[in-house]
Amino acid sequence: MTTVRKLSLVAAATAAASSLLLAAAPAQAASSYVALGDSYSSGTGTRSYINDGTSCLRSAKAYPSLIAAAKGYALNFRACSGARIPDVTNTQLSALTASTTHVSISVGGNDAGFSDVLTECAMPGWASNCNGKIDGAQNYINNVLPGQLSTLYTSIRSKAPNARVVVVGYPRIFQGEDCNAFTWFSPAEEARLNQMADLINSKTSAAAGSKGFGFANPTSRFIGHAVCDDVEWLNGLSSPIEESYHPNVAGHRDGYTPTVSTPLTGSALAVSARTMQRAAASSERLAAQQRTYAAQDASITPQEFVAPDLGSERVKAAAARAGVDLSSRASIDSADRAWSKRQAAQHAATR
Repeated sequence: MTTVRKLSLVAAATAAASSLLLAAAPAQAASSYVALGDSYSSGTGTRSYINDGTSCLRSAKAYPSLIAAAKGYALNFRACSGARIPDVTNTQLSALTASTTHVSISVGGNDAGFSDVLTECAMPGWASNCNGKIDGAQNYINNVLPGQLSTLYTSIRSKAPNARVVVVGYPRIFQGEDCNAFTWFSPAEEARLNQMADLINSKTSAAAGSKGFGFANPTSRFIGHAVCDDVEWLNGLSSPIEESYHPNVAGHRDGYTPTVSTPLTGSALAVSARTMQRAAASSERLAAQQRTYAAQDASITPQEFVAPDLGSERVKAAAARAGVDLSSRASIDSADRAWSKRQAAQHAATR
């Protein structure tokens, strides 16, 4: 046998052996990403939702879906509109395992009653107790929320000991102006509501840091894109009502995705058209996956903003006390400005 022939046989045998070894080796497992939390993670506000048989309002245009599509992660999309800390514990943590590699979570806003606070503050000043609602929410955030978050985060680490975990905060919704015709947020009320978002972020960031978790703060990225800004990343009063005061498609694509991806994946992702297409293509798979959890998700109560109803008995009685003519928008607005100014001064005097 010639030397060339021998070398050819050796090369063929080596190649065959290498192929067998590669075939026998286990394939590298895809990163397992579990998205936990509330409506700010599920994608409420994007107006396009997967058909999973629930009221969770999960969207393929939400940041968990976009991050998974860009990075090739296997996503279990458990975040659900209305979820509070007990809901995350009882219905979402079962998705975590020792093989989970990435976890994101936003929660705490519903526990603090943020939708109820917005509902109260949207009323004309003469018909509402916005300061009282905010004071109650701040008391909860300062004194109750940290302990609840600590317990929740401990459970997450126990169930996903090997995962990179990122806690996600909330943006400031307002920028000092209310351009919606049927809400009456004053500049002072908007400032206090923004401070409430900052307070939640401060407490969740501290709780996350104590467990070694990352924190994604969207505040700076959303500046210039609040409700009534020229380019809104947050919906104002909307129809249907559940879309109100939540990030829209641009908010998730350009606001949340680069913010969350930085601590979660190690780099800030810029969402391309191809990423959007990949995310959209995952809708059916995500919907089929989440249908298996539908019975658990049914226990979650939606937390929705309620638009002001000037025809309610409560408002009629308040109008009578304040001397407001409900048939006159000028009377309604004039009294609102006067009452809001008075309430802002009263709040400042108590500081």
